[in-house]
Amino acid sequence: MGSDVFRDADPLERILSVEIARVTEKAAVAAAMLRGRGDERAADQAAVDAMRVELDALPVDGVVVVGEGERDDAPSLYVGERLGRGGAAVDLALDPLEGTTICAKSLPNAITVVAVAARGSLLVVPDVYMEKIAIGPGYAEGVVGLDRSARDNISSLAAAKGVPVDRITACILDRPRHAKLIEEIRATGAAIRLIGDGDVAGVIHTTDPESTGIDIYMGIGGAPEGVLAAAALRCTGGQIQGRLQLNTGEKRNRADKLGLHDPEKIYDLSDMVSGDVIFAASGVTDGNLLEGVRFYANRVETHSLVMHSRTGTVRDMRTRHLGSSFFAR
Repeated sequence: MGSDVFRDADPLERILSVEIARVTEKAAVAAAMLRGRGDERAADQAAVDAMRVELDALPVDGVVVVGEGERDDAPSLYVGERLGRGGAAVDLALDPLEGTTICAKSLPNAITVVAVAARGSLLVVPDVYMEKIAIGPGYAEGVVGLDRSARDNISSLAAAKGVPVDRITACILDRPRHAKLIEEIRATGAAIRLIGDGDVAGVIHTTDPESTGIDIYMGIGGAPEGVLAAAALRCTGGQIQGRLQLNTGEKRNRADKLGLHDPEKIYDLSDMVSGDVIFAASGVTDGNLLEGVRFYANRVETHSLVMHSRTGTVRDMRTRHLGSSFFAR
């Protein structure tokens, strides 16, 4: 069907630009009510429940292609689930609470994320790890790549940005598997921002390095999260490459069933997101790009980003929800 699903339905486009923000806002508020309580599962479940209600109210025929994975053992919002009250056929990619541990500990950069794309536009991947590299907009294609060393990528990005290498900051998940990568990057003189969780947020931060201080994302994280992050980069003009980590026969079999037969293939942005997409994220806890939910006696305040790939718009939405009406569907 391609990107024409939005082009031919301008009213739908306008509705989704507003309604998709409500989806992530509701999930963010539900999770924020449990932030700092030490219960990751309860916070995740609250976000899932709130997001599911809002998604099911959208005027679309939606199918979840990136959702709560096998590792989460989620009771809903699973891959293949159909949501919406009918309308244009779309793919749904989502993470009701990215950073469950972050939320439970009330640490920075927990967010809720949803992308709505034309049916068939999003790469369907198994719930495995993916090696990734991502940068924001404004660079020529090929500035960085997974087939190059960390040193080459950092040097190339610094040259493209017109700054010394020591002015580059890389975002990496703080995991033992990244020890060698961290050593290689620090040897170049570049800085590193280590994050405990938040794979999608880490990539999104590259879209606005002046605000976040992050120029490049590198390392191994979730494959579904890679596709979800690619949806945001398609809206902003960023770049991403990913390579599935299919290091067991069982993982290769799961990939084969999805038509992904080459374990060494490097997927670029157009492979992961090929059509029009609307992307939204709301802050649960304060972060580099989004502020967390604020609770007051008579209102709730949320901070969201809504992006659309076809129009190139990025809406920075700070919303005040008065009274108790926001909690009712």
